[in-house]
Amino acid sequence: MRTVQVSEITKNIKEMCIEANHFLTKDMDDALKSACDTEKSPLGKQVLAQLQENLSIAGEDMIPICQDTGMAVIFMEIGQDVHFEGGLLEDAINEGVRQGYVEGFLRKSVVKDPLIRENTKDNTPAIIHYQMVEGDKVKITVAPKGFGSENMSRVFMLKPADGIEGVKNAILTAVEDAGPNACPPMVIGVGIGGTFEKCALMAKKALTRELGLHSKIPYVKEMEEELLSTINKTGIGPGGLGGTTTALAINIDTYPTHIAGLPVAVNICCHVNRHAVREV
Repeated sequence: MRTVQVSEITKNIKEMCIEANHFLTKDMDDALKSACDTEKSPLGKQVLAQLQENLSIAGEDMIPICQDTGMAVIFMEIGQDVHFEGGLLEDAINEGVRQGYVEGFLRKSVVKDPLIRENTKDNTPAIIHYQMVEGDKVKITVAPKGFGSENMSRVFMLKPADGIEGVKNAILTAVEDAGPNACPPMVIGVGIGGTFEKCALMAKKALTRELGLHSKIPYVKEMEEELLSTINKTGIGPGGLGGTTTALAINIDTYPTHIAGLPVAVNICCHVNRHAVREV
């Protein structure tokens, strides 16, 4: 059994909230640079070049990549041989978010009640997902999610008879309906199977998968490649202004489901697709 002080969780999450809002992960940065090289539309290429300039300024001057610094989504993969001390883990996570957003001068976008809409003024509470895994380590993923793209996400409760073509059609429908509102080029996370809430969680987590790493399931990998090609032929393009780069990646995860169901969730993220990952 390994003991972890929850103060360490707070410290890391504080730093990760600031990091994720100022710097892209290497895979995202590489994908945007590659898109700038391969984009066929002159206007699309110009938009991608402006995005690159924005990223450079953000990193050099410590200005957030986007003015919407998102609602903090935290994935906690906790080794079953870890024992936490020093307070409640959930309180420690939210304290890390609070410190990161207040001390990092990040925009506070969370309201306490969805209808009364009074701002909490520190971007808490976070959305926290826990998973127990083997070992004595804690893997933390902080993924701030802006709502321009979040609002474009969809859940489809398909019938089993809809099959793989129905799934593809649902994903394309979500992307085409999102159009320029999701701030393309987008990254598209998809969850297939499970239940209503499970497929949505898979779609969210899929956004944090490294770009270029495909599913290990052959037919899913083929679907990822086929759909990315199809999406990039829609003409939506960078900034929704036309072009050949509408999406940088589509990451699909699957899970067993009920004989009567075929749930599909599509969680769309904008061109910054922010996340930071650490192991404690």
